[in-house]
Amino acid sequence: MAAVQLEGLARHYGEREALGGVSLSLEGGQSLVVFGPNGAGKSTLLRVLATLLRPHSGRVRVLGRALPDEAWAVRGRIGLLAHEPLLYRDLTALENLRFHARLHSVAQARVEELLARLHLRQRCGDPLRTLSRGMVQRVAIARAVLHEPELLLLDEPRANLDPAAIELVDPLIGATSRRTRVITSHDPARGLAEADVVLGLRAGRPAILRAAREVTVAEIAELYR
Repeated sequence: MAAVQLEGLARHYGEREALGGVSLSLEGGQSLVVFGPNGAGKSTLLRVLATLLRPHSGRVRVLGRALPDEAWAVRGRIGLLAHEPLLYRDLTALENLRFHARLHSVAQARVEELLARLHLRQRCGDPLRTLSRGMVQRVAIARAVLHEPELLLLDEPRANLDPAAIELVDPLIGATSRRTRVITSHDPARGLAEADVVLGLRAGRPAILRAAREVTVAEIAELYR
């Protein structure tokens, strides 16, 4: 059964079409990497899959459930890492993760595990607004994987991370995590390396939709011209 299935997905903001005619199928355990310039519709696609936006037309199925009617049945099975961290800036990293753990009925031991794995314990008692962008990104990643989601939706997940931090987070959100992933990226080489399927968007419309092995870096670069 497909983990993500789209048929003619469309979403608009007023008169502007953000997504139009997007159809694809992604099997469980596969990774879809979405490329395109700013404003191409990448983040909108993630928000539709995360049940945060309703499609205006077309069919959307996520983890076997139809959206938006069955959104309630999949929200707890999805992990979202958005462009904005979706964290409370005046709370500490520990308080943020404990709050989300309670929402998902996750044991507090899981919070401690992630703080240790992502080297956040030393600053976990400081308000989030005092942390660097890289540390906030690590906290946001911890929040996204806290409840062991089946589907990860990752908006440029390695943004603001140095090489050492990337090594820390990759076991949680990389290919070895063995989760189904939808990832937005501006890095053709890295994106192709971790993709099973590539979607290239231009002005909300699919310009590329093929198996990653059939896509070249030059094709992706053309999306940005």
